[in-house]
Amino acid sequence: MAQPEKTFRIGACSASVFVNTSKSDDKRSFRVVSLQRRYKDGDEWKTSTRFTQSDLPAAIQVMQSAMEYLIAQEASVKA
Repeated sequence: MAQPEKTFRIGACSASVFVNTSKSDDKRSFRVVSLQRRYKDGDEWKTSTRFTQSDLPAAIQVMQSAMEYLIAQEASVKA
């Protein structure tokens, strides 16, 4: 899997920004965001895309940070 361009973390929640290239037009790239939560099951770290009510404030904040990053990246391309 590709490495994220940028990751925002608060507690167990993270939002990672990835740069993808269009398969139909190799010159066009776009960014996507992956939201996840890490947790420990015994001695093993696992990842989930499900969130409890107590996870939601952190999930919202990391998504907000990711959105602000995407807006800034788009603005720098247009400048």
